[in-house]
Amino acid sequence: MSAFVGSGAIRAGGASTSGAVSRPQPVSIPVGGGKGGVGKTFLVANLATALARAGHRVVAADADLEGANLHTCVGVADPGPSLADFVAGRTDEVRSLLVDTPIPNLRILAATHGNFGHAQPSQADRVRLMRQLRALDADFVLLDLGAGTHPAVIDYFMIGEAGIVVITPEPTSLENAYAFLRAAFYRRLQLAMLSHRVRELVALAMDERNERGIRTPFDLLREVRALDPSEGARFVETMRAFRPRLVVNEARTADDVKLGFSVRSVCRKFFGIDAEYLGYVNHDEAARRSVRSRRPVVEAHPRSDAAIYIERVARKLVASLARSGPAPEDLP
Repeated sequence: MSAFVGSGAIRAGGASTSGAVSRPQPVSIPVGGGKGGVGKTFLVANLATALARAGHRVVAADADLEGANLHTCVGVADPGPSLADFVAGRTDEVRSLLVDTPIPNLRILAATHGNFGHAQPSQADRVRLMRQLRALDADFVLLDLGAGTHPAVIDYFMIGEAGIVVITPEPTSLENAYAFLRAAFYRRLQLAMLSHRVRELVALAMDERNERGIRTPFDLLREVRALDPSEGARFVETMRAFRPRLVVNEARTADDVKLGFSVRSVCRKFFGIDAEYLGYVNHDEAARRSVRSRRPVVEAHPRSDAAIYIERVARKLVASLARSGPAPEDLP
């Protein structure tokens, strides 16, 4: 039985156990961050493995069609079928593309052999993909997102109910993380607002140098309230419901560890977003050795600092999900 059940774990799609919350569909956990090289794939591979080792049924999906390597991190040399087949229309069924890994309870949806001329799926295909991922026979579906703020990346993050933003203690990573969170929040607002005029205003605010001088979500809220008070109330509800999780990777110092709290404070003060700090992962040579050996560090070096802190992040994530209640049923 899952090692996480005792702390209020979630058995999605199955019967509830001690303190568990029963869900009719898998929990979607997209992992982004805006910047490449911050460790998104590493974290997805290891969180998925930690959850699988705890007895959960897990699918790890590689949504980075232009830089797919999740399969390598979990020891699958050539997965064969991949998300690229779904995007190209060679199959309509995502379930048929899942591949077993050497890790019990863990399957992957790889993203190899993509068409670099048309790598990103259309919005309609993204919605179809997410609907099918939510229908899988699994407890958790983790998505490894690509870098940047492409609409495809933001849609995957926004649709998932437990999005994680990975940050490293570098100015470039912080800049990209804030831009990523801002883009994700504004995209969520666009889908939540009912008024066409308000949606146009949100689209205008996405340009950071817009002529209306809208620089922050609070500026935008002021404008929305002036335009339509009822939409202003919906804006506030959307702001409260948007709760991304934060993980600091490659922490070396006490200040690095505190970075997550600092980012959380900035999100609350300037964006009105209540982010949750799940924890940090120490810089650890064991992590680098595990990547070279094509095995997750929680399996290859379970007593290493990196593995211990990833397990802690996994436990805190599951406890957070147990508190957050049922996932949203409908996709846009």
